[in-house]
Amino acid sequence: MRKRKKGRKLSREKDQRKALLRSLAAALLLKEKIRTTEAKAKEFSGFVEKQITRAKIGSLHSRRLLARFFPPKIVKKLVDEIAPRYKERKGGYTRIVKLGPRKSNGAKMAIIELVK
Repeated sequence: MRKRKKGRKLSREKDQRKALLRSLAAALLLKEKIRTTEAKAKEFSGFVEKQITRAKIGSLHSRRLLARFFPPKIVKKLVDEIAPRYKERKGGYTRIVKLGPRKSNGAKMAIIELVK
């Protein structure tokens, strides 16, 4: 039974799922808008929002915590460009726009983007 278990498995093992979420988050922070499946977008939006909130602090400690997940180029962009944009905002940094199904396999697609 699925009582009180949160998160989607995405048909992957734990380490593969973790790597997928990190790479999707890195792509979103770099490009600020990506197209993926609806389930993946819903799953990693919370992860990205927590990292942006951490980047808003801007301390050395928060930079080092971000460096555990992202390469230095993305950490720099996150702390210097993206976080100041949301200085007055308390949450809700991402937007998910649902699209139609994918032609090949019918998977529900979505665009996830950073709110301006």
